[in-house]
Amino acid sequence: MTNVIKVEGLTKLYGNFPAVNDISFSVNEGEVFGILGPNGAGKTTTMEILEGLRSLSSGKVSVLGMDITRERHKIKHDIGIQLQASAYFEYLNLTEILKLFGSFYSHSVPPEQLLDRVGLLDRAKDTLGKLSGGQRQRFTIAATLVNSPRVVFLDEPTTGLDPQSRHNVWEIIREIHNEGRSVILTTHYMEEAEMLCHRVAIMDVGSIVALDKPKDLVFRLDLPYEVKVMADGHLDEDDLRTLGGVDDIRVDANCAWYLGTSDAELTMESVLSFSVSKGIRLTHLEVLQANLEDVFLAITGRHLRE
Repeated sequence: MTNVIKVEGLTKLYGNFPAVNDISFSVNEGEVFGILGPNGAGKTTTMEILEGLRSLSSGKVSVLGMDITRERHKIKHDIGIQLQASAYFEYLNLTEILKLFGSFYSHSVPPEQLLDRVGLLDRAKDTLGKLSGGQRQRFTIAATLVNSPRVVFLDEPTTGLDPQSRHNVWEIIREIHNEGRSVILTTHYMEEAEMLCHRVAIMDVGSIVALDKPKDLVFRLDLPYEVKVMADGHLDEDDLRTLGGVDDIRVDANCAWYLGTSDAELTMESVLSFSVSKGIRLTHLEVLQANLEDVFLAITGRHLRE
């Protein structure tokens, strides 16, 4: 499989502080690759180095087979970089902004085509100030595609958006991938990484602490499932610990019990048999699968949002 990005021993120092600390990974052609982590993990710094916007302290980075340090200007013709909405000219309308950006390249996509694909053709003559947050984000993605890039960089593309706007952006990202482009995105939303990414690198304090397919990272956990149980009658912790497959137990403020298990089917069967034998009426019984938040917690001892 062809690599569109290859990173070897990348380090970025600010004084003596390693914002990015000796990381290595590759991105495959046609892949959606996510960099997941809390604020301050080094995600944006890593992206800016890959984009050629920030110098590296040591290591090696190649994009589309070209060295990011020596061949930066060649690379820029084949990549698309999402800029924040504040980086655009406020007095130009959407069509004028796209024409301006298109003039920087030997080949560009017509503004009308770009606006149509992100659902903003009817706002072509509006300025950014007249758009909602979700519309602004969709426009920044349209601008990212102005040169029909092979590799697209999206830095936290849905931060601050409501759920509907977030899903709209996800659909655009899926369409970009379906066209055969490679996408590298950063996010601190675990659901976003799970929904969009073929593989994710989880970063913390400048280092990559895990890298794999989202589902494979989850199934590496000792207890990839929890069985949530609620009942009308009293549930005794000692009794629950004797149920099949149960290796861990916790209870929340609503008296819901969470039974950590590696065999959800066995634990469910045990809960049902137990409730019948004790004459307890269950009001809730559900299998919950672990997610990338749980992976991060297991590795670092902290939640992603901390």
